[in-house]
Amino acid sequence: MGAYLYRAVDRRGKSTKGVVEAANAAGARKQLRDRAMVPLSVEATAPGQTAGPAARTRIGARAQVLLTRQLATLIGSGVRIDDALRTVADQSRQARLVSLCLDLRAAVMDGQSLASALDGYPGVFDQFYRASVRAGEGSGTLGQVMDHLADHVEKRAENRQTVQLALLYPVLLAIVSLGVIVALLTFVVPDIVRVFSARGAELPMLTRLLIGGSESLGTYGPALALGAAVAVASGVALLRSPARRRGWHRALTAAPGIGGVVRQIAAAQYASTLATLVVSRVPLYDALIAAAATVGNLHVRARAERAAIRVREGAPLARSLREAEVFPPLLIAMVASGESSGTLGESLTRAATQQNRSIAATVATIVGLVEPAVLLVMGGIVMLLVLAILMPIMGLNQLAV
Repeated sequence: MGAYLYRAVDRRGKSTKGVVEAANAAGARKQLRDRAMVPLSVEATAPGQTAGPAARTRIGARAQVLLTRQLATLIGSGVRIDDALRTVADQSRQARLVSLCLDLRAAVMDGQSLASALDGYPGVFDQFYRASVRAGEGSGTLGQVMDHLADHVEKRAENRQTVQLALLYPVLLAIVSLGVIVALLTFVVPDIVRVFSARGAELPMLTRLLIGGSESLGTYGPALALGAAVAVASGVALLRSPARRRGWHRALTAAPGIGGVVRQIAAAQYASTLATLVVSRVPLYDALIAAAATVGNLHVRARAERAAIRVREGAPLARSLREAEVFPPLLIAMVASGESSGTLGESLTRAATQQNRSIAATVATIVGLVEPAVLLVMGGIVMLLVLAILMPIMGLNQLAV
């Protein structure tokens, strides 16, 4: 059995699309005809069949949270995995999520484990997610592991949403302010310049600078925009090289001001993932490798992978993390405490909670500073524009007197 995306026409001639589960494309078409529908197209979505849309499936963070939470509840209640996936598919109204669940169910019914089925969708389920599920299946605690995963995915989605909402107002304010400034320099200032030129008045320095900026924007604006676009595209192309991207990430971790924040974010990602994996009884080396893979900064990731190799060689985890020189002392101290007391999972959980609170406080501080900074900068620019326009007007009034 597999999932098939279809487009069909019903008795009333209304076009509809959706997902149907069938053994093959012919079976999917027969199901549609049994529903008094005329199939227009039927495409397999499973990666092992044709390269249909679901072979490159992407679902949003909310859909992933919903899928994980529902699977955790159903599997924890003793429902079989294939039945749980079918139930989630029946309850969902998102075509992508339905096709994903049906494809996973088909793989499970063919004899694959859930983790092996998830391996076919690396764009949806990252290495941390798949390693957790594999460990849960191996230890017979899949329901408990899915609960941990659901909490982790929900927390990650909440953090991302909090940052996005906090930055939304400053970004919109900056965009609108820049639009107003460009409009003033492009449409308003040239008309005022013609008035001043006709009067033959001596213009203040601030006004002359404004006129020069307006003329430069009109003359070189398209070239500057094109140059900026080329520079951005070139930078993105250069950073596609893993070596260059790693060098850039290393520079970010050492940059004054932002380096500490970058390392703190990486440590929070690493600690949260490692805590969930260790509590889920994943072997330590596998947990360290999977946790390192979830760190976005390539420099920190390489140091974390080196620490995992040191642990495999027999070195204590705390010493290996200390030698990496990218993790905060508090995290290392809590790991050392957990190793010595035999409660590494609990210590990592507390360390992850502390790191997440710390990064949340840091982000809140940065966002709190960005908003007034944007207001001050944009307000100062608008004030200069107004002064540049008003000063010669006042001079013209004095000449008229």
